[in-house]
Amino acid sequence: MQIRLVDPLLEALRLITSGDLYVWNVILRSLQISGSALLLAMVIGLPIGIAVGLTRFRLRLPVVAVINAGLAFPPVVVGLGVFLLLSRAGPLGDLQLLYTPAAMIGAQAILAGPYIAAVSLAAVENIPPDIALQARALGASRRQAILLQLREVRTSLVAAVAAGFGAIISEVGAVMMVGGNILGETRVMTTAIVLETRRGNFDVAIAMGIVLMLIALCVNALLLLLGRRSIRRGLVA
Repeated sequence: MQIRLVDPLLEALRLITSGDLYVWNVILRSLQISGSALLLAMVIGLPIGIAVGLTRFRLRLPVVAVINAGLAFPPVVVGLGVFLLLSRAGPLGDLQLLYTPAAMIGAQAILAGPYIAAVSLAAVENIPPDIALQARALGASRRQAILLQLREVRTSLVAAVAAGFGAIISEVGAVMMVGGNILGETRVMTTAIVLETRRGNFDVAIAMGIVLMLIALCVNALLLLLGRRSIRRGLVA
Protein backbone atom coordinates (compact mmCIF):
# COMPACT_ATOMS: atom_id res chain seq x y z
CA MET A 1 0.00 0.00 0.00
CA GLN A 2 2.87 2.36 0.78
CA ILE A 3 4.37 1.86 -2.69
CA ARG A 4 1.04 2.64 -4.32
CA LEU A 5 0.85 5.94 -2.45
CA VAL A 6 4.47 6.96 -2.84
CA ASP A 7 4.82 6.26 -6.57
CA PRO A 8 2.08 8.69 -7.71
CA LEU A 9 3.47 11.35 -5.38
CA LEU A 10 6.98 10.99 -6.79
CA GLU A 11 5.62 11.03 -10.32
CA ALA A 12 3.58 14.15 -9.48
CA LEU A 13 6.72 15.92 -8.28
CA ARG A 14 8.48 14.88 -11.47
CA LEU A 15 5.66 16.29 -13.58
CA ILE A 16 5.92 19.62 -11.77
CA THR A 17 9.70 19.96 -11.81
CA SER A 18 10.16 18.68 -15.37
CA GLY A 19 7.77 21.28 -16.78
CA ASP A 20 5.23 18.80 -18.11
CA LEU A 21 3.39 20.58 -20.93
CA TYR A 22 -0.10 19.38 -20.02
CA VAL A 23 0.24 20.14 -16.32
CA TRP A 24 1.72 23.59 -16.74
CA ASN A 25 -0.67 24.62 -19.48
CA VAL A 26 -3.56 23.86 -17.14
CA ILE A 27 -1.85 25.71 -14.28
CA LEU A 28 -1.14 28.83 -16.34
CA ARG A 29 -4.65 28.84 -17.76
CA SER A 30 -6.06 28.60 -14.23
CA LEU A 31 -4.02 31.59 -13.12
CA GLN A 32 -5.00 33.57 -16.20
CA ILE A 33 -8.73 32.92 -15.80
CA SER A 34 -8.82 33.34 -12.02
CA GLY A 35 -6.59 36.42 -12.19
CA SER A 36 -8.85 38.06 -14.75
CA ALA A 37 -11.93 37.19 -12.70
CA LEU A 38 -10.30 38.59 -9.55
CA LEU A 39 -9.44 41.84 -11.32
CA LEU A 40 -13.02 42.19 -12.55
CA ALA A 41 -14.39 41.40 -9.09
CA MET A 42 -12.05 43.98 -7.53
CA VAL A 43 -13.14 46.70 -9.96
CA ILE A 44 -16.75 46.03 -9.00
CA GLY A 45 -16.59 44.79 -5.40
CA LEU A 46 -14.13 47.22 -3.81
CA PRO A 47 -15.93 50.43 -4.86
CA ILE A 48 -19.27 48.99 -3.76
CA GLY A 49 -17.96 47.86 -0.38
CA ILE A 50 -16.12 51.12 0.28
CA ALA A 51 -19.00 53.32 -0.87
CA VAL A 52 -21.62 51.49 1.21
CA GLY A 53 -19.30 51.44 4.22
CA LEU A 54 -18.58 55.16 4.11
CA THR A 55 -22.04 56.50 3.35
CA ARG A 56 -25.39 56.45 5.05
CA PHE A 57 -28.53 56.35 2.92
CA ARG A 58 -32.13 55.25 3.21
CA LEU A 59 -31.88 51.73 1.78
CA ARG A 60 -28.49 50.97 3.25
CA LEU A 61 -29.58 48.00 5.41
CA PRO A 62 -31.22 46.12 2.51
CA VAL A 63 -28.13 46.75 0.37
CA VAL A 64 -25.84 45.42 3.12
CA ALA A 65 -28.12 42.40 3.50
CA VAL A 66 -27.90 41.67 -0.23
CA ILE A 67 -24.10 41.96 -0.20
CA ASN A 68 -23.78 39.63 2.79
CA ALA A 69 -26.24 37.20 1.21
CA GLY A 70 -23.87 36.94 -1.72
CA LEU A 71 -21.41 35.14 0.54
CA ALA A 72 -23.81 32.20 0.66
CA PHE A 73 -24.33 31.90 -3.09
CA PRO A 74 -23.87 28.20 -4.00
CA PRO A 75 -21.28 28.08 -6.79
CA VAL A 76 -23.33 25.53 -8.72
CA VAL A 77 -26.35 27.85 -8.67
CA VAL A 78 -24.18 30.73 -9.90
CA GLY A 79 -22.91 28.46 -12.66
CA LEU A 80 -26.47 27.52 -13.55
CA GLY A 81 -27.49 31.17 -13.75
CA VAL A 82 -24.58 32.06 -16.02
CA PHE A 83 -25.24 28.95 -18.11
CA LEU A 84 -28.86 29.94 -18.65
CA LEU A 85 -27.87 33.49 -19.58
CA LEU A 86 -25.29 32.34 -22.13
CA SER A 87 -27.12 29.33 -23.55
CA ARG A 88 -28.64 29.54 -27.01
CA ALA A 89 -32.10 30.15 -25.58
CA GLY A 90 -30.77 32.71 -23.07
CA PRO A 91 -30.77 36.49 -23.43
CA LEU A 92 -27.00 36.53 -24.11
CA GLY A 93 -26.92 33.44 -26.29
CA ASP A 94 -26.05 35.41 -29.42
CA LEU A 95 -22.67 36.27 -27.90
CA GLN A 96 -21.66 32.58 -28.05
CA LEU A 97 -19.66 32.81 -24.84
CA LEU A 98 -20.73 29.50 -23.32
CA TYR A 99 -17.86 27.03 -22.88
CA THR A 100 -15.27 29.79 -23.22
CA PRO A 101 -12.83 31.34 -20.75
CA ALA A 102 -14.97 34.50 -20.78
CA ALA A 103 -17.91 32.57 -19.32
CA MET A 104 -15.67 31.16 -16.59
CA ILE A 105 -14.31 34.61 -15.79
CA GLY A 106 -17.84 35.96 -15.47
CA ALA A 107 -18.96 33.15 -13.17
CA GLN A 108 -15.89 33.46 -10.96
CA ALA A 109 -16.24 37.25 -10.77
CA ILE A 110 -19.83 36.82 -9.57
CA LEU A 111 -18.57 34.46 -6.85
CA ALA A 112 -15.65 36.65 -5.76
CA GLY A 113 -17.44 40.01 -5.91
CA PRO A 114 -19.60 39.53 -2.79
CA TYR A 115 -16.58 38.38 -0.76
CA ILE A 116 -14.57 41.44 -1.71
CA ALA A 117 -17.51 43.80 -1.20
CA ALA A 118 -18.55 42.29 2.15
CA VAL A 119 -15.08 42.18 3.70
CA SER A 120 -14.17 45.68 2.52
CA LEU A 121 -17.55 46.99 3.75
CA ALA A 122 -16.99 45.48 7.20
CA ALA A 123 -13.50 46.94 7.35
CA VAL A 124 -14.60 50.44 6.37
CA GLU A 125 -17.52 50.36 8.82
CA ASN A 126 -15.06 49.81 11.68
CA ILE A 127 -13.02 52.92 10.91
CA PRO A 128 -13.25 55.32 13.88
CA PRO A 129 -15.29 58.35 12.77
CA ASP A 130 -12.86 60.64 14.57
CA ILE A 131 -10.28 60.10 11.82
CA ALA A 132 -12.35 61.84 9.17
CA LEU A 133 -13.44 64.59 11.57
CA GLN A 134 -9.87 65.33 12.59
CA ALA A 135 -8.69 65.34 9.00
CA ARG A 136 -11.41 67.78 7.96
CA ALA A 137 -10.66 69.97 10.98
CA LEU A 138 -7.03 70.16 9.87
CA GLY A 139 -8.06 71.39 6.44
CA ALA A 140 -8.15 68.16 4.46
CA SER A 141 -10.59 67.91 1.58
CA ARG A 142 -13.30 65.25 1.54
CA ARG A 143 -11.25 63.18 -0.91
CA GLN A 144 -8.15 63.43 1.28
CA ALA A 145 -10.17 62.42 4.33
CA ILE A 146 -11.52 59.36 2.54
CA LEU A 147 -8.03 58.35 1.41
CA LEU A 148 -6.81 58.70 4.99
CA GLN A 149 -9.62 56.44 6.20
CA LEU A 150 -8.83 53.83 3.56
CA ARG A 151 -5.19 53.93 4.53
CA GLU A 152 -6.16 52.84 8.02
CA VAL A 153 -7.81 49.68 6.68
CA ARG A 154 -5.51 48.91 3.74
CA THR A 155 -4.56 45.57 5.29
CA SER A 156 -8.22 44.59 5.52
CA LEU A 157 -8.76 45.61 1.91
CA VAL A 158 -5.93 43.29 0.91
CA ALA A 159 -7.61 40.59 2.98
CA ALA A 160 -10.83 41.23 1.04
CA VAL A 161 -9.02 40.62 -2.24
CA ALA A 162 -7.40 37.48 -0.83
CA ALA A 163 -10.82 36.22 0.28
CA GLY A 164 -12.15 36.75 -3.23
CA PHE A 165 -9.20 34.93 -4.74
CA GLY A 166 -9.67 32.01 -2.36
CA ALA A 167 -13.32 31.77 -3.36
CA ILE A 168 -12.52 31.29 -7.05
CA ILE A 169 -9.16 29.54 -7.33
CA SER A 170 -10.53 26.39 -5.67
CA GLU A 171 -14.01 26.49 -7.24
CA VAL A 172 -15.05 23.61 -9.49
CA GLY A 173 -18.84 23.46 -9.89
CA ALA A 174 -19.51 26.74 -11.69
CA VAL A 175 -16.44 26.61 -13.95
CA MET A 176 -17.21 23.03 -14.92
CA MET A 177 -20.77 24.01 -15.85
CA VAL A 178 -20.03 27.10 -17.93
CA GLY A 179 -16.56 26.12 -19.17
CA GLY A 180 -17.14 22.50 -20.10
CA ASN A 181 -13.62 21.39 -19.07
CA ILE A 182 -12.41 21.50 -22.69
CA LEU A 183 -8.80 20.44 -23.18
CA GLY A 184 -6.60 23.33 -24.21
CA GLU A 185 -9.34 25.92 -23.74
CA THR A 186 -11.28 25.80 -20.47
CA ARG A 187 -9.64 23.07 -18.43
CA VAL A 188 -8.30 24.47 -15.15
CA MET A 189 -6.69 22.88 -12.13
CA THR A 190 -9.84 22.07 -10.19
CA THR A 191 -11.67 20.52 -13.13
CA ALA A 192 -8.51 18.68 -14.18
CA ILE A 193 -8.16 17.20 -10.69
CA VAL A 194 -11.72 15.83 -10.85
CA LEU A 195 -11.23 14.45 -14.36
CA GLU A 196 -7.82 12.88 -13.79
CA THR A 197 -8.94 11.31 -10.52
CA ARG A 198 -11.87 9.68 -12.30
CA ARG A 199 -9.49 8.41 -14.97
CA GLY A 200 -7.16 6.97 -12.37
CA ASN A 201 -4.31 9.35 -13.26
CA PHE A 202 -3.52 10.08 -9.64
CA ASP A 203 -0.04 11.44 -10.39
CA VAL A 204 -1.47 14.25 -12.53
CA ALA A 205 -4.24 14.96 -10.02
CA ILE A 206 -1.72 15.10 -7.17
CA ALA A 207 0.53 17.43 -9.18
CA MET A 208 -2.37 19.83 -9.73
CA GLY A 209 -3.33 19.60 -6.06
CA ILE A 210 0.20 20.39 -4.90
CA VAL A 211 0.41 23.47 -7.11
CA LEU A 212 -3.05 24.58 -6.00
CA MET A 213 -2.00 24.37 -2.35
CA LEU A 214 1.24 26.22 -3.07
CA ILE A 215 -0.67 29.03 -4.74
CA ALA A 216 -2.96 29.32 -1.69
CA LEU A 217 0.08 29.42 0.63
CA CYS A 218 1.79 32.06 -1.50
CA VAL A 219 -1.30 34.27 -1.46
CA ASN A 220 -1.56 34.01 2.32
CA ALA A 221 2.17 34.69 2.71
CA LEU A 222 1.82 37.78 0.53
CA LEU A 223 -1.12 38.93 2.64
CA LEU A 224 0.90 38.47 5.83
CA LEU A 225 3.83 40.37 4.32
CA LEU A 226 1.66 43.27 3.24
CA GLY A 227 0.00 43.34 6.66
CA ARG A 228 3.32 43.55 8.48
CA ARG A 229 4.59 46.26 6.17
CA SER A 230 1.40 48.26 6.72
CA ILE A 231 1.77 47.96 10.50
CA ARG A 232 5.41 49.02 10.36
CA ARG A 233 4.61 52.04 8.21
CA GLY A 234 1.85 53.01 10.61
CA LEU A 235 4.24 52.82 13.57
CA VAL A 236 6.86 54.87 11.75
CA ALA A 237 4.28 57.46 10.71
